[in-house]
Amino acid sequence: MQRKIIHIDCDCYYAALEERDFAELRGKPVAVGGTGPRSVLATCNYIARQYGVRSAMPSSMALARCPGLIIRPARFEVYRSVSQQIRAILNQYTDKIEPLSLDEAYIDVSDSSWFSGSATLLAEHIRQQIYQQLGIRVSAGVAPNKYLAKIASDWNKPNGLFVVEPSSVPGFVMDLPVQRVSGIGQKFAEKLAAMGIKTCGDLQKWSLPRLVQLYGKSGVWLYQRARGIDERDVGRQGAAKSMTVEHTYETNLETLQQSEQEVQALYRKLSDRLSDKTTPPLKSILLKVRYADFKTQTIERNWALSIANFQRLLRVKAPRSEQSIRLLGLGVRFANETPASQLSLWPND
Repeated sequence: MQRKIIHIDCDCYYAALEERDFAELRGKPVAVGGTGPRSVLATCNYIARQYGVRSAMPSSMALARCPGLIIRPARFEVYRSVSQQIRAILNQYTDKIEPLSLDEAYIDVSDSSWFSGSATLLAEHIRQQIYQQLGIRVSAGVAPNKYLAKIASDWNKPNGLFVVEPSSVPGFVMDLPVQRVSGIGQKFAEKLAAMGIKTCGDLQKWSLPRLVQLYGKSGVWLYQRARGIDERDVGRQGAAKSMTVEHTYETNLETLQQSEQEVQALYRKLSDRLSDKTTPPLKSILLKVRYADFKTQTIERNWALSIANFQRLLRVKAPRSEQSIRLLGLGVRFANETPASQLSLWPND
C-alpha cells in the first residue's frame, strides 16, 4: 500500500493565538517572549518577520529592528489547551498521529476512506476545520513519507497546502536545494556547494560508500534523503527512551552569550514537548553541540531538568570552546533505560 502522510503545521502558533484572543493586536507586528536584557523570542508573526524579526532572536535585537513590535508574555496553558483541541480534530480521521510539538504533527492516512481515500482533500478539509473551530490558520504538506511531507508543509506557507505525489518524488528532490533538507544548515550547505553539491540531484552523484567515508552514519542519511527516501513510521514504536529538540543555525554561534540565548529558546520547546505527553520519570539531561568543523560533542549528566542545568552543560564543553557552533540540541533520557554514548538527534531529523 502506498503511504499517505500529512504534516500539519500551525502558522506562527503562539503569535496567532495572541492575535485571535486580543483583537487590538491584529494587523500589527507581534511576538511572544520575554523583555528582559537576556530574553529571546519564542515566535513572531509574519508582519514582524518583514522587519527581519525571527524566532530565537534576542528581544533587544528584535525591538531595534522593529520598534513597534508588541512582545506578549507566553500563555502556555492556552497553547496547550488549543493543541489538545487540534489533536482531537486529527483523531477524528486517524489514530496514527505523531505530535512533534504543540503546533505540529504527522498523521498517517494511508488506510483512510475519507474523501474516497484522497489525502489531499482530507488535508484541505482538516485545515478548514481547524480554522472554523479554533480560529487559527495551519499549513499542510502531503507526501509518501514524513521527510517530504514536512518539506511540503513549508512550501506554501502561510495558510497553504502542497502535495508531493509519489510519481513526482524523483523530479521534486532532483531540484531541491540541499539547505531545504532538515539538518543541513547554512555552513554545511556552503561546504557542500564547494564540492559542487547545491541540490539533492547533485548529491545523488555521490556514491553511498563515499558519503559514509566522509560523514559516517550520517552519509547513509544524506544518501537516502537525496533520493526522497524515508522509511520512518508515524508514531513511536514502544516506549520512548529519550526526547530531544535541536536547531541548526543559519549563522554559526560565535559567543557563549549567543549559545545561552539559544539554549533558552530550545528549553522552551523541550518543555512544551514534555508537557504535551505523559512521560516516565527523567534519568538525565543531555546537551548536543555540533561545531563548525562538523564534529559533534554530547554531554549527559544525571541532573534535574532546569534551564540552569542546561546552561551548566554548555560550560562542560570547555575543551572545544574555541569552536563556533552550528547546531545545538537539548534532550532528556527517561529512567530505566540504558544511556547511549551519543544523543541521536541527527540524522533522525
